[in-house]
Amino acid sequence: MLNNWNIRFWEYEYFAPNWLWLLLVIPPILLAIYFIEQNRKGDVKYSRTESDQTNIESKGVNLLRRIIFTTYGLVAVLLIIALAKPFHWNQYDDFNNDYKNGIDIILAMDVSMSMMARDFEPNRLEASKRVAKEFVDGRKGDRIGLVVYAGEAYTACPATLDYAILKEQIDNINGDRIEGGTAIGTGLGTAVTRLRNDSIASKVIILLTDGSNNSGDIDPVQAAELAKAKNIRVYTIGVGRNGTAPSPVITPFGVQYQNMVVEIDEVTLMKIAQTTNGKYFRATDTKSLQDIYKEIEKLEKRKMEDQHFKSDPPSNPQAFLNWAFLLLILIWPTNYLVFRFND
Repeated sequence: MLNNWNIRFWEYEYFAPNWLWLLLVIPPILLAIYFIEQNRKGDVKYSRTESDQTNIESKGVNLLRRIIFTTYGLVAVLLIIALAKPFHWNQYDDFNNDYKNGIDIILAMDVSMSMMARDFEPNRLEASKRVAKEFVDGRKGDRIGLVVYAGEAYTACPATLDYAILKEQIDNINGDRIEGGTAIGTGLGTAVTRLRNDSIASKVIILLTDGSNNSGDIDPVQAAELAKAKNIRVYTIGVGRNGTAPSPVITPFGVQYQNMVVEIDEVTLMKIAQTTNGKYFRATDTKSLQDIYKEIEKLEKRKMEDQHFKSDPPSNPQAFLNWAFLLLILIWPTNYLVFRFND
């Protein structure tokens, strides 16, 4: 019901956007009307001086006339936007309710010891988990799964529509019970196997790491070729600020934090993304990581809209027409009863 009154035009897309060019003529028309009214001579002769006439004129009436003219202009704007046939993807029921129109996504997250580095708040891993859950909350109709890797990899959650279970698994992941190291190829290969051959057409892996491949039996680029063969797009994210970061180091006295050089194999991550028609991103803080997930969300939403909707959503100019009608109801009686316009 509230959507029938939403006139936040920047949230809409338009089937006939050329109508919006008419918006450019509204301001000059309003200025012309205002100028004509200012210089319009009255229809009734007045025998006294101009200063006397000024003294008895009502400033409230003049203000009301300007409000009426401006409101008519606003009504014209609303009608023009309605002519442009606005529509909103979030109002398309199939998008919200039918996972066949969604995407299969696997989040492949590095949980190696270096992910405990404190250049993110409170550390890389916890920040990555928090942002991943925000990403999950922003999806609708997508099956999302989770693969965790360090020196080896395992599936923490198969692709599912049960986001509550998925987020619970994201909360629980850590590197305590997994072999040390960073096996990017193994993590990516495991994620590829979780996207079944009978899966829907659009399949995506979001691979996050803060290091370079130093473990596992699968070369990352070979794993990328496997993803390409299965028509899986891979977005890679390198996590870690530029320069050095407080990182955990195992010493005879236990784990201590020392400033270590941040080493991310960006060449390999770029190669993986390029091979699979994906994109590589670098996150140097939590805010940039959030922005990366938002960009991926936007990219995949557009791909889904372009590739998987059998028909376009219907145009929905109702909100703009409702407001235009309401404004006319308010100003037309005022215009007629107060001023008795008979133009």
